Amino acid sequence: MKVALGSDERTELTDAIVASLKNRGHEVLLLGALGRSGAANWPQVGHAVARSVTDGGVDYGIVCCWSGTGVSIAANKIPGARAALCSDARTATAAREWNDANVLALGLSGTSPAAAEQILDAWFSTAPTADSAYAAMIDAVEPNPNALSPVSDA
Repeated sequence: MKVALGSDERTELTDAIVASLKNRGHEVLLLGALGRSGAANWPQVGHAVARSVTDGGVDYGIVCCWSGTGVSIAANKIPGARAALCSDARTATAAREWNDANVLALGLSGTSPAAAEQILDAWFSTAPTADSAYAAMIDAVEPNPNALSPVSDA
């Protein structure tokens, strides 16, 4: 499996994620501060990783910034990207199962390498549910002319 990993800075956590991905046998595409240029801000990182996923160049993306929020917002601006900010394994499982998330967002400030390992275990071991109701909800948030309309209180 090919995974894009991007961050706006290189840290102990990003080094641990690279090692974990490689130990799992994944091919890793490094972007942002982890890539050849070595520099990028969080919007650039979020966009680049999400585009790698939606263009089909990689199977999944992982984005990191200080809180994880900025890169997740940026990634979600790319049509077809479904980034989920996950701080624990249960959230990662839910994001994959119910939301078919294809980009994992992690906060550099609050995620330990040990927690990241558990999150990655959950992320890579969980498949999206086959329940068509969840597929319909995902379609409702994608920019798709055939998608369901949002629910209103009217």
